[in-house]
Amino acid sequence: MQNRNPFNSAVVVNPLMRDFDALFREFAQPGFFRQSAVRERVPAADILESEAGVTLHLDMPGVDAKDIQVTVERDVLTVKAERKAQPVAEGVSVRRQERAQGAFTRSFSLPETVDATKVEARYEQGVLTLTLPRREESKPRVIEVKVQG
Repeated sequence: MQNRNPFNSAVVVNPLMRDFDALFREFAQPGFFRQSAVRERVPAADILESEAGVTLHLDMPGVDAKDIQVTVERDVLTVKAERKAQPVAEGVSVRRQERAQGAFTRSFSLPETVDATKVEARYEQGVLTLTLPRREESKPRVIEVKVQG
């Protein structure tokens, strides 16, 4: 027996259709396919810029700080990390597994205005924050206007 949704007669409400609807809604979520070209999972990142420099926030929940490596080579900042699989107790079966595990790498091209020798990294509550200060010569400076007379 099929029930019709009273608000939209074209939508059939039954368990199978509800499951398909949920599946397609899940695919439509932002970041669902957040993968690089080589199908590695990568953390979502926010990049903020100010007069002081650039700040990156990378979501890395479940990653141990000792498993995070940050390098700067030439004008590329690279973050490598690994989220290890949680062991499953004997007699327990996994019904659904959505949390990614394994190693990943993400690289960012640095602008010339960043001083790569002064990059700082902080990891707190599953978020890696990288602070990349501007080079002194690239910071805006205020020129004093002198009054003559």
